[in-house]
Amino acid sequence: MRSVKTALVVLAALAGLSIALPASAQDAPFTYGVWRNPKNSVHVEIKPCGGGRACGNVVWATDEAQADAKKGGTPNLVGLQLLRDFQLQKNGSWKGKVFVPDLNMTLTGTADFPNATTMKAKGCLIGSILCKSQTWRRVDSVTANAAS
Repeated sequence: MRSVKTALVVLAALAGLSIALPASAQDAPFTYGVWRNPKNSVHVEIKPCGGGRACGNVVWATDEAQADAKKGGTPNLVGLQLLRDFQLQKNGSWKGKVFVPDLNMTLTGTADFPNATTMKAKGCLIGSILCKSQTWRRVDSVTANAAS
């Protein structure tokens, strides 16, 4: 049960990050950058990855988050691309693929950005079942807020 909870947390976090990227920097430049999950255990850098898409790589993670990823079959969490091919949708949300290290699975996720420092992320394991939502916050630098 704990691994399912952890997986949902990671999924929601990753989903939120990946969707934060705009089709072009002019559309929503505040979505690019480094974002932290609610527990401040993972930081993901979101940036353009070609074709109007956005991707996100883990740039920092706590020892606990790294250990959880290893238990799921992912030996190196830092440097791993978690958010893949996110695209802006007609409704203003971002949608793409999210790799969940704890489950060793790629799933679908969405994200919305109500302001320059907040990302509302949602991820579901199967369709609209077993969903998790989280609020991510912008990080000024990769490790500036690691201890907070």
